[in-house]
This record gives sequence, C-alpha cells and structure tokens, in this order.
Amino acid sequence: MSDTSEDDNEISFSLKFLGRVKVSRPGGLQTLDEANQDLKKPDHLNLEKAGKKSKVHFFLTMSGIDILEDKTKFLLYSCPLSSISFCAVIPSSPKVFGFVAQNPAADTYNCYLFQSTKFSHVLVSLIGDTCRASKNERNTRGNQDLKVEALRHKNKMLQRENEELKRTLLQQTDA
Repeated sequence: MSDTSEDDNEISFSLKFLGRVKVSRPGGLQTLDEANQDLKKPDHLNLEKAGKKSKVHFFLTMSGIDILEDKTKFLLYSCPLSSISFCAVIPSSPKVFGFVAQNPAADTYNCYLFQSTKFSHVLVSLIGDTCRASKNERNTRGNQDLKVEALRHKNKMLQRENEELKRTLLQQTDA
C-alpha cells in the first residue's frame, strides 16, 4: 500500500522490516546478500536482529528515509539521502530489497533490509530516482550559490571602481 502526501513530497509504504546489519562496504549486491544471510543466522545478543520481520512504515522524502514502527509510529531509523550509497533488490530473493547508508556519527555503514511482496523493484527505483533528484537539487543550489557569490564579488569590484572614479572626478573639479 502506498500513500502520497498532499504536497507530493513524501511517499509511504507499509513493509516488513527484516533488520539492520553493520556492513564493511558502502554497497554492492554482494553486500546486500551477505547482510541478508547474516540476518538469517540466529543471534540472541544482537538486538537489531531481534526485531526482524516487524511491520514498519517506510517514508521516502526528498531529504531522506524514515522508518517508523507500525503501531506506535515511533521513529526507528532516519537516513538522509546523502548518506545512502547503494540500493537494490537481492536477485536471489526478489521480494527482499535494501539500501546501504553511512552512519552519520561514525565512518561505518549499515544495511537496511525489507520485504515486500509486490513493491520491491518499485521502491528501489523510487529511492534511486529520489537520490538522483536530491543530488541534482543540491548541485543546482550549489551552482546558484556560486553565481550569487560571483555576483557579489563583481558588485564589490564595481563599487570600488565607482569610488575611484568619484575621487578622480572630485580631484579634477577641485583643480
């Protein structure tokens, strides 16, 4: 099931959250597959695995991905789009998809895995498109900042030139 907000800046899905696994690489199908295999191994000490296969609300916006617990709407994870380095459907498990995101507090990566019977490929495409759009928006904003800075510099130079011309004119009229 999918909902879009009134201003079309957010898409949400109800999914099964399989879990989050710390990974050593920022991406690749092998990374997702290894994380999926790791989640299948029983590990009573790892709390990330303890909550696997819980239903969550998956929110995708131009700024990031939020994962909320289904019943309480408690925010479990929030990943800025700029931190996402890879997203794909696992070929050996077509209903399972995931993304790899860099932990903002440390130089580590986490793989978030989900299961969707119908929307895995669609969500991967949406995440990829949203990441590209967000990156283009940041680049456009960056280019606009450069243009504004260049115009400020030019304005400053013209003001200096204007002041020099005024002084020259004043000196010529006084003489």
